[in-house]
Amino acid sequence: MRDYKIHSSSEEETIRIGERLAILLRPGSVVTLSGQLGAGKTTLVKGIAAGLGVKQMVTSPTFTIIKEYEGELPLYHMDAYRLEHSEEDIGFSEYFSGEGISVVEWATFIEEYVPDQHLNIDIRYEDDHRRMLVFTPHGLHYERAVKGLYRQ
Repeated sequence: MRDYKIHSSSEEETIRIGERLAILLRPGSVVTLSGQLGAGKTTLVKGIAAGLGVKQMVTSPTFTIIKEYEGELPLYHMDAYRLEHSEEDIGFSEYFSGEGISVVEWATFIEEYVPDQHLNIDIRYEDDHRRMLVFTPHGLHYERAVKGLYRQ
């Protein structure tokens, strides 16, 4: 499994990366996001939402766990941070095998529910404005999607 790196120098650039990624995903795709607080996970989700044609404002689902957005495909934006010591299954498999795109922040807290085939994106600080996005595809579909980012 190979990692792919893309640098972003602004929120707008991170959003554009998300928009480009969205068109390369298909129904049932699962994207997990990791990175420090404030690194840009929700910013990337805003881009994915824009790429899917979502018109609603995208905000972090920290207190609601899951937010659903309607676009060309449904977007299921999850934040598992508050589930760190929880045994509760809130229907993850139904979302992950559904007709939408599932994006999970802090997926390490629910890793037993995350499908083997998924795309992990780790967002790392380089400085106050620059981020490095490290894409780790698990499965051929995700490998192709990430390679597609480089061709766009």
